[in-house]
Amino acid sequence: MKIAVVGTGYVGLVAGACLAETGNNVTCIDSDTGKIEGLNKGKIPIYEPGLDDLVKRNTKEGRLTFTTNLKEGVQSSLLAFIAVGTPPNDDGSGDLSAVFAVARDIAKAMDDYKIVITKSTVPVGTTRKVKEIISGLTDHEFDVASNPEFLKEGTALTDFMKPDRVVIGSDDVRVAEIMKELYAPFVRTENPIIVMDIESAEMTKYAANTLLATKISFMNEIANLCEQVGANVENVRRGIGADKRIGYQFLFPGVGYGGSCFPKDVKALIKTAEDAGYELKIAKTVDKVNFAQRERFFQKIYDHFNSDLKGRKIAVWGLAFKPGTDDMREAPSVTIINRLLEHGVEVHTHDPKANKVAESIFADRISYFDDAYAALEGAEALILVTEWPEFRSPDFEKMRKLMKTSVIFDGRNLYNPAKLREIGFTYYGIGRS
Repeated sequence: MKIAVVGTGYVGLVAGACLAETGNNVTCIDSDTGKIEGLNKGKIPIYEPGLDDLVKRNTKEGRLTFTTNLKEGVQSSLLAFIAVGTPPNDDGSGDLSAVFAVARDIAKAMDDYKIVITKSTVPVGTTRKVKEIISGLTDHEFDVASNPEFLKEGTALTDFMKPDRVVIGSDDVRVAEIMKELYAPFVRTENPIIVMDIESAEMTKYAANTLLATKISFMNEIANLCEQVGANVENVRRGIGADKRIGYQFLFPGVGYGGSCFPKDVKALIKTAEDAGYELKIAKTVDKVNFAQRERFFQKIYDHFNSDLKGRKIAVWGLAFKPGTDDMREAPSVTIINRLLEHGVEVHTHDPKANKVAESIFADRISYFDDAYAALEGAEALILVTEWPEFRSPDFEKMRKLMKTSVIFDGRNLYNPAKLREIGFTYYGIGRS
């Protein structure tokens, strides 16, 4: 099929590359000239394992092209995916200005029948609004559909190529069949393509992310209680995760969730409910618990140093909101580092992929190291924020020699407390008495 994908951010670029990989002709469109010029030169603007090779291979084969010319891209395609950003407004609602702007541009570019698909995460009613906008600007026949993405940063290619399910929101049988044909190569192992009404498809994305965020915040609450009563959250996690109704996924306590989806989508669902005259009490609590968890973790650091942090050197391992990405949107590390800076701490940081992104946030207020051990030299403590694989089994003896005082604040429960204490470390975890 001939496909246009408007937006070359995380969702658009992954979707475009994966759709091209199955033989479709995909044109990725973006108004950012610099980004398009970079992509045409093989420069990938985000880090996602495997994406670099996928983009370069399909570009070389001629199935994937990049342009700023929306009119040309849309006119040469049957399907036009809208995959632009929907950042949160101050009230938690999604900023849909880019989505609606693209809808207007598509309408003006249309020269025959098109299917316009919202791939961006959008509140219920957005796709209908897109249809309304386009109808007011063109006489050409078209249809709309909702096709929410369920990509996890760090495993996005696998998530797209081997999805648990594909959700299609459509009121037209013809559109649904075309979309099912498009996704057929990705569900050869019989994972379902679920066709539903447009509103339900839009709601499904928010409901799924909020439920997963709920599991994370619930386990963080249990971890906090474990600390108070002397239980070990790792044992509790194993005990409840063995229940098939619950499972082990998203049951790891830590310093809270971050990224471009969970924080934004939980808030957006809360706002959608408020606009509809309903209060989502559980979702509100999930959001509050998540951000309180970061402050609780900082408080452990503050208390250890007897409320005296000024002038101390502290190392932070892990800046991205999760391993496998350089994304620092809503990352717990940002909250924690800002709190350290407020108290006059000299912060030394290392992340395998996110150092450059961190520079755009903190500039010269912190020091960046390409080597994890170099960041530890003279540090009075190490704060582990992101569970990158290379942090799992470090040389603790080397670390102890490099550090001024041997203290670890383990925000992901990566390390064995008994082992660390045995070799001379003071250890703080999450939910471990």
